[in-house]
Amino acid sequence: MQNSEWRKTACNLCYVNCGIEVRVDDGRITKVRGDREHPKSQGYLCNKASRIPFYAHHRDRLTTPLRRRADGGFDAIDWDTAIAEIAARLRDLVERHGGKSIALYGGGGQGNHAGGAYANALLRALGSRHVFNALAQEKTGDFWVNGHMFGSQTCHTAEDVHHCDLLFVIGANPWVAHGFPNARDHLNQIRKDPNRKLIVIDPRRSETAEMADLHLAVRPGADAFLLGAILATLVRRDAVDREFVAEHTTGYDEVRDALLKIPVAQWAEAADVPLDQIERCVDMIVAAKAMTVRVELGIQQGVHSTLNSYLEKLLIMLTGSFGRKGTNQLHSWLQPLWGNSPNQRFAAVDTEVIGGLLPPNLFCDAVLSDHPDRLRAAWIDSSNPANTAANTAAVEKALRALDLVVVVDVAMTETAQLAHYVLPASSQYEKTEFTLFNFEFPANVFHVRAGVVAPLEGTLPEPEIYTRLSRALGLLPGDNALAPLREAALHSRAAFASEFRAFMGANPQLASLGALVLYHTLGASLPDGTAAAAPLWMASLACAKRSPVAVRRALKAGPEVTDAALGDALFDAIVGARHGTVITEHDYDEVWTLLAHPDRKVRLAIAPMLEWLEKLDPASALPARDYPFVLAAGQRRMFNANQIFRDPAWRRDDPDGALLINARDLETLGASDGDWIAVRSPAGRIVARAKRDDSMRDGQLALPHGYGQTYPTGNGERLSNGPRINALTESGNRDPIAGTPYHKHVAVQLERLAATEAATYEEQSRRIHGA
Repeated sequence: MQNSEWRKTACNLCYVNCGIEVRVDDGRITKVRGDREHPKSQGYLCNKASRIPFYAHHRDRLTTPLRRRADGGFDAIDWDTAIAEIAARLRDLVERHGGKSIALYGGGGQGNHAGGAYANALLRALGSRHVFNALAQEKTGDFWVNGHMFGSQTCHTAEDVHHCDLLFVIGANPWVAHGFPNARDHLNQIRKDPNRKLIVIDPRRSETAEMADLHLAVRPGADAFLLGAILATLVRRDAVDREFVAEHTTGYDEVRDALLKIPVAQWAEAADVPLDQIERCVDMIVAAKAMTVRVELGIQQGVHSTLNSYLEKLLIMLTGSFGRKGTNQLHSWLQPLWGNSPNQRFAAVDTEVIGGLLPPNLFCDAVLSDHPDRLRAAWIDSSNPANTAANTAAVEKALRALDLVVVVDVAMTETAQLAHYVLPASSQYEKTEFTLFNFEFPANVFHVRAGVVAPLEGTLPEPEIYTRLSRALGLLPGDNALAPLREAALHSRAAFASEFRAFMGANPQLASLGALVLYHTLGASLPDGTAAAAPLWMASLACAKRSPVAVRRALKAGPEVTDAALGDALFDAIVGARHGTVITEHDYDEVWTLLAHPDRKVRLAIAPMLEWLEKLDPASALPARDYPFVLAAGQRRMFNANQIFRDPAWRRDDPDGALLINARDLETLGASDGDWIAVRSPAGRIVARAKRDDSMRDGQLALPHGYGQTYPTGNGERLSNGPRINALTESGNRDPIAGTPYHKHVAVQLERLAATEAATYEEQSRRIHGA
């Protein structure tokens, strides 16, 4: 008889992390539906989430630790051997070169952040604070701007799409990529309401642009020119919200003077957008009662990315589209997903540390340089830089050059294939997890979810992996030493708090390992086996202290809940709910309390940005002569997600990760829809199947992210699953401040393949997708 049950969890395909329910039949996830009880998504489900079983159950899962042999192969070893050998090698590295010779790469994937707390704990205990991850490949330019404008790099803007009458989308395609809760529902509502409007800036006539009242088809890489022209037009027409600017900002005069210097017609030409469309855009902005601006990687991984983020924030502030219903806001945090690190630098490559993070584009330099502080070891947790970081060849070279590479992951990734040791983790649905992407305002939601299926035999959840390593290194005391704390936790929260403070005060060397101490003590008292969520206790106490009124509203806490008990009440609500919890609920005028500047005013004038703006040369927007096509490397489509989805069967369409190209460019190339085409950049060459898409501009191309993995076929072969796009990207093609890659602007050449080479790729595609 089949044992069937619906269990609550969350989607792990994008950072919105909608609440879902999965049906578990005899220990396997078989179906997915939206969770109507989830306070954020309320039953919403996109087409991609139905494919989650392909992540949870596939034949590339790891089930034993692996040790690399001298010939490049791997031997299966037991956990005790793996932990002992890795601990010995880490100890030796720290003794010879110090903890700063080790870096953490990753520390959690989409919807998978519980492990990050424990990975960071171990690395900090060893003396390392070097962290490379995907956020620093996408968002740190935005964080840098936020730090200057709002006073902290952890001040982060959110969008009140639900209530706006003008949604301004820049470099994003929320119909496909989502990025805010219930995206398609809200786009449809805007489309059907004659009183609500949509503006889209995107080179391609995307699915979202098709719905727009105004689509500004900007030249690829020219977003800064278009945004500058729009802002200059606003200033010249005196369409700035002067009352808002005077009350809530400083530095407007400097910004106005810089914007008035912009030659609007020349910049419009550089952006390849007619002046009358810019005027219409400004008309729509002026007519709006509540505009919200939604941006994404189209400008955050585009040319001038940090400047783009600055201009986006100026558009919000100069129009007063902030701190009111239907506009942009700041949001609260339970635990910030990144840090605040102004004026910190990483000596090995002399780069700024932003948000406590280092840009993956500098990882290779940090390994291969001759600097005395160069990296000698990488701990890679839930990340796959051999596929996701720029310049695959250079990344592989750097990984091979390291003294020690350890990978913690669920599958034999391309990075794992280059590691010295591979440790098999339990999957995101086999263990307690939580997601730190909580970007909503006025009501912000946090979701702790328990495992819904049993861990695959031979795997361990990250807290157990890091416990074993910490103890093997002599960093974490054994269970007997922690027993009094555990007993106190089982007795009462007050008793635990007292015992915990005394214990940590007497053992200051354990400060970095607080997450593991909490896991083994407070964790024993938590429901549904959610011990891995124990570190959220400290975060809950801090959140209640920062925003007591908003926490009280969220919990509907009465006077019987004292201020001293509010943090515990929040923590209990979070770990006790399987469908997510509202952690803060603000009034709109309380957004100003979330600014970090003491005067609660936004700083408009950022000198390096105004200098950059003044130096922009319209001629730089033209395509390169030798590499005339511009490739967006890493497009989101209906059936692609991220590197954690490795099973090629999960894709209902686009199995090969096609190269989108319009009919005119195909004809010029002498190629047809479906042909195999070579794509070449200064960094490398790949081959992709062409797909005619007349929504693309002339000279514009796109390849999807989430491909390029090898996957085992039925006979044990490993074949490539689509284009490995970072063979084309260059680590030097990056933002000068944040180091974020210009993945949306890769200059390439194209050539149609000869028949014999095309036949080889056709056969490989048939074998991987027919397996």
